Amino acid sequence: MYILLIKQFFRSKTVWLAFGILMILGVLSISTGKRFLSQKEVAITKTIAQQQKHLETQQRFHKDDIGLLSYYLKFSFINPINPLAGISIGQSDLNSHIQSVGIVALEGQKHNTDLVNPMQQQVGNLDISFLIIFLFPLVVIALNFNLLSDEEEKGTWKMITIQSKSSFRFLLTKFSIRLMFVFLVLGLLFIGAKIVLNIPFSSYFFAIVSMSSLYLLFWFALCFFVILLRKSSNTNAIVLLASWLLLVVFLPVFASNYINNKYPIDEAFTMVIKQRDAYHKKWDTDKKETLERFYKHYPKLRKYGFKTEGFSWLWYFAMQQMGDDDSKTERDALYNKIKQREKLSYKISRFFPPLQLQLSMNEIAKTSLSNHVDFLNATTEFHEAIRLDLYPKIFEEHHPDTIDFEKYKPEFFIPKSNFSWIKNILPMTLITIIIAGFAVFRNLKYFR
Repeated sequence: MYILLIKQFFRSKTVWLAFGILMILGVLSISTGKRFLSQKEVAITKTIAQQQKHLETQQRFHKDDIGLLSYYLKFSFINPINPLAGISIGQSDLNSHIQSVGIVALEGQKHNTDLVNPMQQQVGNLDISFLIIFLFPLVVIALNFNLLSDEEEKGTWKMITIQSKSSFRFLLTKFSIRLMFVFLVLGLLFIGAKIVLNIPFSSYFFAIVSMSSLYLLFWFALCFFVILLRKSSNTNAIVLLASWLLLVVFLPVFASNYINNKYPIDEAFTMVIKQRDAYHKKWDTDKKETLERFYKHYPKLRKYGFKTEGFSWLWYFAMQQMGDDDSKTERDALYNKIKQREKLSYKISRFFPPLQLQLSMNEIAKTSLSNHVDFLNATTEFHEAIRLDLYPKIFEEHHPDTIDFEKYKPEFFIPKSNFSWIKNILPMTLITIIIAGFAVFRNLKYFR
């Protein structure tokens, strides 16, 4: 009987149409991920090569003035791209993963990003996460919405209940064939992604596969619940499509609007204005006052005294430092609100599997906004280390030839993982079990 049901299943044009669509879109999504990773890898390679060339060029142009040389020098700090980003691009296509910063005021430099096509930003990326979250559920619905109702409407269900040893087992058999088909396609998709995107076998790759599988099990459980309501095929289709719209489209948009209104980030604009005004106004501020605030920030540099007559690099870089110091409150408030937004998003997502899967994939692939904020904070530390290394050389007027610029290599950010198996797997598992369990329990009287 099982073989016959499999043959009957694959005779359906819907099955082959679904398979064809998923395979074509799967190839496109993998190619999108490959193109994204290749662009980032090329940028990183060029940055590493350009860093050395840049240092040599600036040394030729500014042979005698260490202050002028330091003003023009740029130092690269790189957020490495995880191959898993090819599966879930997240917001990493909007946020720069390379920071080339000078020792002048930092905040204005941190938010420079690449030039991108605005039309592409509006449309978004067809990555694998989009395919799994949005399109796979539609295939699950298309394959299952009339699993029972079609038999009842054709009048064959009564014959099945009479001739079959267990009508419930018969229904589960048909259901399992569809489940295996969808998971076969999902498996092919991940195998292709693993090979093309050069993703190593790791706990993180296994986590994405596990979360995706659990997400599809949730949709199968929901379909199982709806078809056991024993309504018509049309009703089942409407209910399931309405559920898809609610869970995948409306609720994420509603949650996003709620979070944005709860934590507005007006500081993003205020921070930039304060940072720019702070150091521009210092041209007309008493130099001693500027230096006093500078030494308050760097007490160990007080030994360089107060050079208030004429132009000095000590005063100039102190003025630049004030731009960052005056905008620090807004910067901290901005980053804190972004973290609060992410935290609230995770709390809300526990009740909505599509949102939870998207956030989990971005977290695992290191393409979330929270990861970018961590990178920006690390950039601040990197910038501070460069400043502390160069300030004494500038203020003591070392000759550029006496400084080993070879040591200034591009540095790489080491991201931390905040992914929790329990917090991500448990909520979706419980929801799936509750839906499937309730569907079976309320229909035990119909099956033997």
